[in-house]
Amino acid sequence: MHSDASDRVYVHSHGLCESDRVGAGTRVWAFAHIMAGAIVGRDCNICDHAYVEGGVTIGDRVTIKNSVLLFDGVTIEDDVFVGPAVVFTNDLRPRTAIKRSTDELLPTVVRAGASLGAGVVVVCGLTIGPCAFVGAGAVITRDVPAHGFVVGNPGRLIGWACECGKRLGDKLICECGHAYEEAADGLVKIR
Repeated sequence: MHSDASDRVYVHSHGLCESDRVGAGTRVWAFAHIMAGAIVGRDCNICDHAYVEGGVTIGDRVTIKNSVLLFDGVTIEDDVFVGPAVVFTNDLRPRTAIKRSTDELLPTVVRAGASLGAGVVVVCGLTIGPCAFVGAGAVITRDVPAHGFVVGNPGRLIGWACECGKRLGDKLICECGHAYEEAADGLVKIR
């Protein structure tokens, strides 16, 4: 059996990967730090200066851009894009004098196919729905529905996004051919 670069994990000479649970084809770039205990899927791109704490789970084909901070309790599902300088929190009441156990931290989930623009801040304990699109600089303080298009501080739902990433018009039909209808937790694809 022959092995090529796509079967291995690439860690830049100035990157630090302490986890033994990183999938094949994943690339860890300069000054990125993946701590022991973190789970990172296949074919991910962990860019310069990203920090991934030990209690983080990252799915397959995820892009974590430069200077992203992922703390214990964050789960990123497959095919998610996390833009530069996105910050996830995990403690609603941080105090230096109080050391909370991992069980006391609030988990955050980013569902498959979602995109978070540069500089987004995600307050802990929330779920960002599948194929949601969060605009640059937004502060997420509540759950984002499936295909939700969210901007601002605090983040507010201003429309809907197709799985291709384009903003949907009022008819919820994208020029790529996909069509949607509203459901209790966001949009569902009907074609």
